[in-house]
Amino acid sequence: MKKLSYLGATLLYVLFMGGIQGLAQETKEKDWMLGPFQRFTQGKPIISKDTLSTFNDPMSGKEVRWESMATFNPAAVVKDGKINVFYRAEERVGEDGIGTHTSRLGLATSEDGVKYNRKKKPVFYPDNDDQKKYEWTGGTEDPRIVETEDGTYVLTYTQWNRDTPRLAVATSKDLKNWEKHGPAFEEYKDGKYNDMHTKSGAIVSKLNEEGKLIAAKINGKYWMYFGVPHIWLACSTDLVNWEPIEDYEGNISPVLSPRPGYFDSWLVEAGPPPVLTEDGIVVLYNAGNSKNIGVEELGNRIYTGGQALYDANEPWKILDRADKPFIKPELDFEKSGQYKDGTTFIEGLVYFKDAWYLYYGTADSMVGVVKSKDKE
Repeated sequence: MKKLSYLGATLLYVLFMGGIQGLAQETKEKDWMLGPFQRFTQGKPIISKDTLSTFNDPMSGKEVRWESMATFNPAAVVKDGKINVFYRAEERVGEDGIGTHTSRLGLATSEDGVKYNRKKKPVFYPDNDDQKKYEWTGGTEDPRIVETEDGTYVLTYTQWNRDTPRLAVATSKDLKNWEKHGPAFEEYKDGKYNDMHTKSGAIVSKLNEEGKLIAAKINGKYWMYFGVPHIWLACSTDLVNWEPIEDYEGNISPVLSPRPGYFDSWLVEAGPPPVLTEDGIVVLYNAGNSKNIGVEELGNRIYTGGQALYDANEPWKILDRADKPFIKPELDFEKSGQYKDGTTFIEGLVYFKDAWYLYYGTADSMVGVVKSKDKE
């Protein structure tokens, strides 16, 4: 038998290791978890920055290159047989540091989950409207989106005025024309939480008979997990005005917190819309690690993805929680960019052609996607 050449041996090794990684991704830690998820885009992002696209900015009155810095942290929803991905786009404005640029939301659509067509202009942005005190000049960031039974789309996003990040709500019937409703907690108890740093609103959803993810009511109310470095819970009857869940003393009470000794030892942050299943509410969340009290090999500040299970009738009651991340930065584009420690920051989830598609931001710079073939 002839000896393998060095090149041939190397190729065989790569294929073997790739097979091992693939097999590892085909397992999941607990039966109730969504997934398992697999990478399927040949190690490449689906959306990256574009230094050529321009937009007439209402804030400055100038033409700006609105996605020249980065494109990341996506939401997703299925409409008319297409996946619609709303991604955060940052304009390079000569400043240095995360959170110092201006953010707007772009839109990319796909008929097959593989190829994406992008709009040339942002579809949601800080405008000369009644929300400018909350959105100028930092912008509109980190969306999540759900559809209602009557076909209304509800967008939760972060308003950033370079002072206080606020969780806000907007609605649309067509994904093109949006009505901004302002901060989610602005009306609650005379604005008790309006100046609290809030973000990352993930509204509980369920698969309907048509296989679409729809905002779910539990005991007559909608529910939303939100926040960082803990995850809190809020409820609503109209999906616009929200009431944080408080304890008997009137203090906001976390329903998920960091855990020393685990991958989520530094912080937890709400991910894409949670899914109401036969087992309960599956909450996918972002997890930050502190290696001195967490998982040493992950390093500091790295963002991975976790899953937790909550009671279907008591959304504040946790039933189970994964001990290991189900997704983490592994590929080059997931570990290079603005956030050099690496992120797989999960924000968008759709069920499309009998598969789950999970969309995530990488290193605050690009958009990635993984796919599951599990049928629910």
